[in-house]
Amino acid sequence: MLIFSLPVSPCVIGLLDLVAAQVVDWLETASKPLVLGVCGAQGSGKSTLSEGLEARLKARGLTVALLSLDDLYLAREARPVDISPLFATRGVPGTHDVALGERTFKGLLSGEPTRLPRFDKATDSPVPEEQWPEITAPDLIIFEGWCVGARPQADEDLARPVNDLERSDNGVWRRAVNEALKGAYATLFAPIDKLVLLAAPGFAIVRDWRIEQENSLRRRLQAEGRTGTHLMSDEAVGRFIQSYERLTCHILRTMPAYADLTLQLDSARHMTSATRLVPASASRVP
Repeated sequence: MLIFSLPVSPCVIGLLDLVAAQVVDWLETASKPLVLGVCGAQGSGKSTLSEGLEARLKARGLTVALLSLDDLYLAREARPVDISPLFATRGVPGTHDVALGERTFKGLLSGEPTRLPRFDKATDSPVPEEQWPEITAPDLIIFEGWCVGARPQADEDLARPVNDLERSDNGVWRRAVNEALKGAYATLFAPIDKLVLLAAPGFAIVRDWRIEQENSLRRRLQAEGRTGTHLMSDEAVGRFIQSYERLTCHILRTMPAYADLTLQLDSARHMTSATRLVPASASRVP
């Protein structure tokens, strides 16, 4: 019997069984360490699934490194607001320490003792490095995040804003995000061997899922006696997720064509279909 660090609903257990079986199959036929990318919109269950995979495979005697894209966020004062004030809000490509991510992958893939970065969303700042966990020679590296494995949009698709946030900007922000995907983030995602997509039914549900996340974090911090000064109200969440809309919708349209495994979800996060890419060796980056 497995013990998970987070509550796991029956629908996620079903996902876990399916993905774990597939990952074991990939591990048997691929060179180690295998790098597994897990992509999904905010609140889709990607972190819960990734933690479940970590526990399941550790129980089989494997060494597993779990890295979240969220743990690579730049400190608030280091974000590129000189390009656009919209970069003050963490989330999109351009707000991560890509060089740190590359160094982390290099260490993990070399088998050397490597610290895994951690970021505290309650304070909007990285956790001190001495508190990062350390791992050596993993068999599996799980890299999860809302845009892990995403490819850039065509330049012509950037012409029209998709929401009020983008209408408040002159286009510099979304073009800078796309350029980051073309360059630094393509390099960051290049080590991914296999990619799993948790596909939300659409962007409209993401707001509700993100509010659930925020409320869960608020309850956890209260239990720890912390206030979490950077937690958001429901209204603030609605504004916050506008920065995710363009790329989330782009991922839902395009990633099923190249993800090795696409799991379609409904609004309750029940899996409605599972599609495996054939051939499984298709390239993850352009």
